[in-house]
Amino acid sequence: MRTIWAILIVFSFIIINSSLAFVTAFDNKIAESEATLNPSGEFVLKWRVDYSIKKIRFTVTIAKEAPRFTWFSLGFSDRGSLNNSDVCTVWVDYQGVQHITDMHTDSHGNLVRDTLSQDCKNFSFDSKNRVVSFDRKFDTCDVDDFVIKDETVHVIWAHGSDKLFSARGLCLPCTSPQNNGFIRVRLLTVPGLPKQYGQKLSIAVDNLSVPGTDTTYWCKVVRLPSSITQVTHHITQFQSSITKGNEGLVHHMELFYCDTDPDVEIPLYEGNCFAPDRPESTKVCSKVKAAWAMGAPPFIYPAAAGLPLGGPNANSYVMLEVHYNNPEELEDWVDSSGLTFYVTSKRRKFDAAIMELGLEYTDKMAIPPGQKQFTLTGYCTPECTAVGLPREGIVVFGSQLHTHLTGTAVWTRHSRNGMEKRALNSDMHYSTHFQEIRILHRPVRVMPGDFLETTCAYNTENRDNVTVGGHAISDEMCVNYIHYYPATDLEVCKSAISNKALKNYFNFERDWDGMPILDSNSPRNNYLAIRPWTELRVAALHELYVTSTLSMQCNKSDGTRFQGAWEGLLIPTMLPISPEVPHCPIVYAPEDKNDLTRSNVRSYFYF
Repeated sequence: MRTIWAILIVFSFIIINSSLAFVTAFDNKIAESEATLNPSGEFVLKWRVDYSIKKIRFTVTIAKEAPRFTWFSLGFSDRGSLNNSDVCTVWVDYQGVQHITDMHTDSHGNLVRDTLSQDCKNFSFDSKNRVVSFDRKFDTCDVDDFVIKDETVHVIWAHGSDKLFSARGLCLPCTSPQNNGFIRVRLLTVPGLPKQYGQKLSIAVDNLSVPGTDTTYWCKVVRLPSSITQVTHHITQFQSSITKGNEGLVHHMELFYCDTDPDVEIPLYEGNCFAPDRPESTKVCSKVKAAWAMGAPPFIYPAAAGLPLGGPNANSYVMLEVHYNNPEELEDWVDSSGLTFYVTSKRRKFDAAIMELGLEYTDKMAIPPGQKQFTLTGYCTPECTAVGLPREGIVVFGSQLHTHLTGTAVWTRHSRNGMEKRALNSDMHYSTHFQEIRILHRPVRVMPGDFLETTCAYNTENRDNVTVGGHAISDEMCVNYIHYYPATDLEVCKSAISNKALKNYFNFERDWDGMPILDSNSPRNNYLAIRPWTELRVAALHELYVTSTLSMQCNKSDGTRFQGAWEGLLIPTMLPISPEVPHCPIVYAPEDKNDLTRSNVRSYFYF
């Protein structure tokens, strides 16, 4: 376990470099976004990011039909919990005087006033239009405040109608379920991207009666228009098109290309994505073309490139997947939401493409049960980029991180000639329920011979047996889908533990540890046979993964592997990037200035 924490600590130092670089690259630039806080759409959050002063202006607009209240808290927490959160609380006392207080909650969710500094600035309340606004710095250097970074942020909210002398002691989790909640957003969106124009292509559901269940994944297969199937087009931009009033219902959407021969017909299925009657032939609709999540702005391609769509050599079918979040299980939702694309037959200089980094989709990798944090790493080795990338390299401008249900963090490190460069992408608050394609603040050039290392952290505390890699939602993955140009033949640059190393491990567990392993050729069955997963066995498995030789998938877009020796490769090493000097001074909690424990010392691992 010490190895795991060492990796996380080293990587935390890396984040400060890349994050600061993002900010300084966009000085004097503004980015604006919005999202609905609750499914009924009564509270709309807008935010305006000013990168020149590293500050965000938050505005909450409250619908006239929303219930009246005497206090409203908006803030952030690690995973959306109302406990141990950081909030700005607007409240009215018993005399009718308005206040805004920078507060945090304790482990029980009770509000406590921040004592070091008050960092909810420039408060305003327009009672006529029911609009609340305030400013917040990315990093206040206050130990009680959440640090806003370029990753998934869990924005929490709660309100009540209590008669108040003070806001201290208010219990956020004690409010009714309709009066609190959280959303996941990317607050630090990319500023200054020019909108694209061209032929509009809308792919949406049509007056769908949304099922009255908490969560629904709805799939709809459609045939592309003949104008697109006859001539290859470039996608230059895509964005969401949400039915008015359903902004809080539609959680995220993806469009998948049906990856099969051009003349294959796909059934025009529409229904629950996991329904038993979904035709098996629709399972080929699995190549991501677009992904949107709540709060995400339009995804705009660089001026030099566009993503190919259609044409005579491509299959004519795509599939829209919509995730509905309906916690109140209402049965009267009707939706016509979808994705809108801007496409052009005048193709740009470069074709954009998508490359897979990380771990193979294989049961050769596994995560023991009962783990608060267990990491797996997939490698895109210098040997593979050397043969798969053009001499001038590629430009990575977007990234979509992906795991299944137990993933909690994902990051990709990048090195050249053994020297680490800025991280290609990272999300230490990753959620499988928020998987948007993110435009990078600063495009990354990857050259032949570069090394890319993708790590995923998992939490399996609620699982009783091992979780193996695979395609099922109960299995796990670790992938970074990078969006880049110019397109190359290299589509998959992923790894797993070598076959020889894994076979030796299972033989040891059978012969020396007494595990009932019967079939050494079935990794899934072998992993499931190992029980119980003691701390020693967990540590041994992790050590196996970080020290053993690799089996590489260095694959072309047609599924064939590049020529080369891809079995038994050594894991490359990299010299970590030097950490930036922290901009926040060491701050001690006022309770005990002599206490230098981690909880009372300012973390330097964030910008």
